[in-house]
Amino acid sequence: MRVVPRGARAYLFCVTLAAAVSAAPALLPGARTPWAAVALLAALYALCGGLARLPFPGFPPFPGVTGRAAAPGGGGVRTGRPSAGGSFAPVLLAGAFLLPPAAAALVPVPGALAGRVERRPVGLRRLWNAVRLSLATCAAAHVHARAAGDPAGGPLGAGDVPGALLPAAAGAGAYCLVLALLDWGILVTAEGLPARDASRDLPRTLPPHLLHGPAGLLAAALWHSPYGPVTAAAALLPMSLSGWVLARYHHEHTAHQATIRALVQAVGIKDHYTRGHSERVGRASVLIARELGLAGDRLEALRFAGVLHDVGKIGVPTRLLRKDGPLTPEERRLIQLHPEYGDEMVRGIAFLEEARAAILHHHERLDGRGYPYGLSGDGIPESARVVAVADAFDAMTSTRSYRRARPVVEAVAELRRCAGSQFDPRMVRALCRALERHGWHPAAAAHTEARPGRRGGLPPSRTAASGGRTEARETPGAGERPGPGRGPHGGVAR
Repeated sequence: MRVVPRGARAYLFCVTLAAAVSAAPALLPGARTPWAAVALLAALYALCGGLARLPFPGFPPFPGVTGRAAAPGGGGVRTGRPSAGGSFAPVLLAGAFLLPPAAAALVPVPGALAGRVERRPVGLRRLWNAVRLSLATCAAAHVHARAAGDPAGGPLGAGDVPGALLPAAAGAGAYCLVLALLDWGILVTAEGLPARDASRDLPRTLPPHLLHGPAGLLAAALWHSPYGPVTAAAALLPMSLSGWVLARYHHEHTAHQATIRALVQAVGIKDHYTRGHSERVGRASVLIARELGLAGDRLEALRFAGVLHDVGKIGVPTRLLRKDGPLTPEERRLIQLHPEYGDEMVRGIAFLEEARAAILHHHERLDGRGYPYGLSGDGIPESARVVAVADAFDAMTSTRSYRRARPVVEAVAELRRCAGSQFDPRMVRALCRALERHGWHPAAAAHTEARPGRRGGLPPSRTAASGGRTEARETPGAGERPGPGRGPHGGVAR
């Protein structure tokens, strides 16, 4: 069990005390708390959490409270999953619009205290989630009551829904703001993050909560309509679960992006000559794919493939990637294993399954003289043919330690010259059309890959070290003659 810092314990105690004071008026004798409404909404909130933990097809089980801002104790990740309060906010906001503030503060407590928690300390994490949601719901009820002209904090009456939109938006904004401030405090006290870093991602939570406001208002209007509370609860259940589904999609996508960034950073650390190259190849691959009419998941898969095409270099000895002189045939053979290393690295990562073919085959050639398997023509996967053109284009138009960048016009001419032998002509034409429409600004995508020399400029050219020819790391440059340390075939330097 991880020790919770004293500051975090003190912070949790203060927040718990504040939540208890906020809810206390509802428990006093003669408070006239609408317990039936509180019980129905609390049960609905707990039911949403229980349903979300079921193994729905296509979704992993609900992870419980695991995100960085979800509980004290730290150890989460920046892209942590949302707590149930974020996904099922329509239920809590409906309570804020229907109930007095003190009664609304009680709605999330049973479900949060009974919710699933995967990491220790379990008790503190459950308590934290309960008190943060209780305070946020209470604040939303207070703000909504005053914005609606009911200082006593009474329930929402039946009336014109358009006129109630502004108070509902104000209540949802208060809910979001209180959650953001409380989460900021736990990140600072429990994980020791600087205040600025802790607040960096919190503004992103505002739009989803503001969108939950109308859903809560609709449920409140149904509650006081002839259809009654049962109909309102029946409407809240699918709305809340839909919000959870959208949140799961968002956070799964965020986790995918974090995985991609980690892999790309690992390659950049290992082979700093090509730092930024991966991102630009991903961008060029997307340009080509759009010209081919690809969209949706296929477009995203090609972007992943372009960004990760060189991930296998992590398995290549660093001394070979950073060697200043020409490569021996044995060293070149080792470097040419990186597509297979990359394929093995991403095997089993479900969202990269479609990108694997491009990672494995992006050094194949149309004439069958590429590697690792010597595929030719249509036997090369389409995604690999896209990435091959994008990779070669960026290799020619970016500065490397052994040569300066070539102009875009020259790079395009070289691609056209090699179309039909090394590259798929259709992919080359697609890139040319995309460049005519959008241009190419590699400096905006990433900083230069060149390693500074002793005087701050480029290090000595490898031309001298390789007998008057530019040494290529994997496949010799198009239009160049094979030189020392090269393979037998021409091609664009990667």
